[in-house]
Amino acid sequence: MSGGRETESSGIVVWVALGANLAIAAAKFAAAFATGSASTLSEAIHSVVDSGNEGLMLLGMKRARKPPDRYHPFGYARELYFWPFVVALVIFVGGAVVSIGEGIARILHPEPVGSLWINNLVLCAALVFESMSWRIAWRHFNGARRDAPLLRHLHASKDPTVFVVLFEDSAAILGVVIALAAVNADKLLGLPILDGVGSVLIGVLLALTASWLVYETKSLLIGEAARSDIVDETRRAIEALPEAMRANEILTVHLGPDDVLVVASIDMRDDISAGQVEKILARLESSIKQQFPEIARVFTEVRSSPVDACTPSEAGAC
Repeated sequence: MSGGRETESSGIVVWVALGANLAIAAAKFAAAFATGSASTLSEAIHSVVDSGNEGLMLLGMKRARKPPDRYHPFGYARELYFWPFVVALVIFVGGAVVSIGEGIARILHPEPVGSLWINNLVLCAALVFESMSWRIAWRHFNGARRDAPLLRHLHASKDPTVFVVLFEDSAAILGVVIALAAVNADKLLGLPILDGVGSVLIGVLLALTASWLVYETKSLLIGEAARSDIVDETRRAIEALPEAMRANEILTVHLGPDDVLVVASIDMRDDISAGQVEKILARLESSIKQQFPEIARVFTEVRSSPVDACTPSEAGAC
């Protein structure tokens, strides 16, 4: 799949999640105000936060497409890593803290939940829509995963727009299940305190989700290397050149999901002229980019191997 199609597909996932969350949030607020349920109110806040998060990710996707300029010569692709980091903070502050606070208030001052059928109708409808959004995000994520183990691919994924939506929807589904259990237990057992407990549990769930997203997006912001197959194939392409002695070092970093920077240090044969080196490196760059379309830039440095550069007296230190 090409980088452009990948980005377009990610955008569809985010737009679907945004539309679902806006509709769900309106219904949850209506049910919360009609029944006085703290758990349903927490879920409504959860959906509002998720809607804002999708808006921030769409903003990041738009800004990431800005072309390079004199102040950002490598472009703005990392905007796509910055905004999901903000999303994680919003989930924590706007979702977890508010939900836990609302739950504690209801535990301290319990009130019976109103109409049970309204809550159940709205929350079950929310469960259906959240599941549909989750399925679309999962299909996109699973298509990129292929046969890789789930947790390994989650950690290795360089497209935060998809795994953020996937985790948001997963947390939303669990949150709805908690809310359903809380309001029904409140009504059936006659224990209004359980509604507040449900709100606290939803807040804890959001805090855990936010913590994981902070961890993953922080790693992307700092700069993660490209997949090992990109590094290995680049090394093989260099060492397959008749004019190359060895690949001294290959450094890669993701500037964005489909924007990889490669820096290679190559030890060339001493009998190769500068003009020949230029042509060889141009062919090498073209070959690497053709094999891996996500590689946007390749910088090469021609220098002797550190070991070869040592004098006999320095060989031990080298």
